[in-house]
Amino acid sequence: MILLQVNQLTKYFAAELILSNIKLEIQTQDRVALVGRNGAGKSTLLKIIAGQSSYDSGEIIRPKGVSIGYLAQNTGLESSQSIWEEMLTVFDNLRKMEQDLRKLEGEMADSGTSPDSARYEQILKEYDLLQIQFKDLGGYQYEADIRSVLHGLRFGSFDYNTKISTLSGGQKTRLALAKLLLSRPDILILDEPTNHLDIETLSWLEQYLQGYPGAILIVSHDRYFLDKVVNQVFELSRHKITRFHGNYSSYLDQKAENYERDLKLYEKQQDEITKLEDFVQRNLARASTTKRAQSRRKQLQKIERLDRPAGDEKSASFSFDIERQSGNDVLKVDSLAIGYGSEKISENISLRINRNDSIALVGPNGVGKSTLLKTIVNKLPALAGEIQYGSNVSIGYYDQEQAELTSKKKVLNELWDEYPLKPEKDIRTVLGNFLFSGDDVLKTVSSLSGGEKARLALAKLMMEKANFLILDEPTNHLDLDSKEVLENALIDYPGTILFVSHDRYFINRIATKVIELQSTSAAEYLGDYDYYLEKKLEQEELEALSAQKTAPSSPVLSVKTSYQQDKEAKRLERQRKRRIEEIEASIETLEADVSHFEELLCDPKIFQDHQKVAELNEKLESAKQQIEALMEEWAEIAE
Repeated sequence: MILLQVNQLTKYFAAELILSNIKLEIQTQDRVALVGRNGAGKSTLLKIIAGQSSYDSGEIIRPKGVSIGYLAQNTGLESSQSIWEEMLTVFDNLRKMEQDLRKLEGEMADSGTSPDSARYEQILKEYDLLQIQFKDLGGYQYEADIRSVLHGLRFGSFDYNTKISTLSGGQKTRLALAKLLLSRPDILILDEPTNHLDIETLSWLEQYLQGYPGAILIVSHDRYFLDKVVNQVFELSRHKITRFHGNYSSYLDQKAENYERDLKLYEKQQDEITKLEDFVQRNLARASTTKRAQSRRKQLQKIERLDRPAGDEKSASFSFDIERQSGNDVLKVDSLAIGYGSEKISENISLRINRNDSIALVGPNGVGKSTLLKTIVNKLPALAGEIQYGSNVSIGYYDQEQAELTSKKKVLNELWDEYPLKPEKDIRTVLGNFLFSGDDVLKTVSSLSGGEKARLALAKLMMEKANFLILDEPTNHLDLDSKEVLENALIDYPGTILFVSHDRYFINRIATKVIELQSTSAAEYLGDYDYYLEKKLEQEELEALSAQKTAPSSPVLSVKTSYQQDKEAKRLERQRKRRIEEIEASIETLEADVSHFEELLCDPKIFQDHQKVAELNEKLESAKQQIEALMEEWAEIAE
């Protein structure tokens, strides 16, 4: 069922074109990602679809009764009620039905109403109908649904009588998301829902959205999240929109393939046009060839000329270098306690960082990841323990809130004042690499958007040439393209990195180690984020096995066998998936061979060579037999 259609929609801000002839369709169960550069108009389009912003031309068609729920970026839930009271407001209709049921029960229990009377029969009929409706709408489970969503969004340990007005901004944002999820609109529109969510909460949200009964339209810069949730991608670029089927990774592959294909078609046509133009120019004036030249000119006029395919829009371009190399030991932390004032957040933190390590610091929100980084860079005092820096260590620190970028200076001066001996041309070149060009460098720093401040902070960090980068959420506010540029710069960086990030794709690309911070410890895992998850799962399985062993009546042998069988089953499943991929690749190659052989057999020159035809037929038959055998194997193991 089509839930929403956007046709030929156009939007201007003053005289500036933002969206042009946008066409978009959303059906039931669609999971749509809207992607594009910062400033491309993604949030504007979401607001228009949600009915919170106007548009200049076009139409939006929505069938009667289709509901839309919209959560804007960093929208906090403002309410004077408690957490529980506010969540209950989503189910006011069910609560009213519940009251009506109690009222009818009271009437049936009334001694004045005889079970044999017509009034009693009427009440009983009303009660039965209302009870069925109440059950179908989830009346017997809405409180359980509230608890489930609140627990998933990390409010499980909260007193639900807590007033919402006393919560932090991030907590209010999570509650706004919780309320929207509970309302279950037909079309759920989420603008950067992954902001303020830790990795555990992100995983819960992914699973929740995968089972969501309606359609979903999402703007997010979290590629791991998009790969897990969406089944189609709409790209906003140069005011226009393009649709791609599949998740985010599939979109990237298709986009690259489309560009290569379109570029080849364009270059082939340009080559053909050049040859025709050259023939016309050389032969038009000659009496013997003028007719042929005129024919070629008519051919040229009939050609529908292709535009050169537009490549990606300009990207930031930067790299991180170091002034000098540090010693092998970069940082030692022993029995550290961190917090604010006398209030400890985490303690017993010990870790070692060596030269060229790239370490991701993970853990739940509130455990003190940012606090630990601030303590290491001496922005906060340690409450206990010791921090030792290695020889020749120079630290470059990136603050997730860009707290230091609030000045009234111009962008140019923000960088130039720190490096006054460098020529203005060099400073402008650096800023240009971070997409500050022309009059952009004359903007006031405090007026910049989050993405612009992030790029300026990275420009300042690059200029420092520190050999130890400490980064707190460096991908926040960056669009997907800028994230990729940052990743590549950090992969090539010759120094040491310690970073906090909730972007699991980013962690997988950058991290060589993962340190998990808890309130009373810090545990180290060698490898990337996926390896860390795998080890955590193994630990949980072993703990479960250990718990079964210590249980008085537990069948230990059975549990151990079950655990081993489960591991073996997972190993076999991985082998099965690998073999399916191998078979599909082989079939694709063989089908290309079959197509090639069939084309050759249609060539008149080859058709007259009986020996060549026999060889090709033999190869063709062999390829078809191989395809048939592989298809049989695929059907057998894909079940």
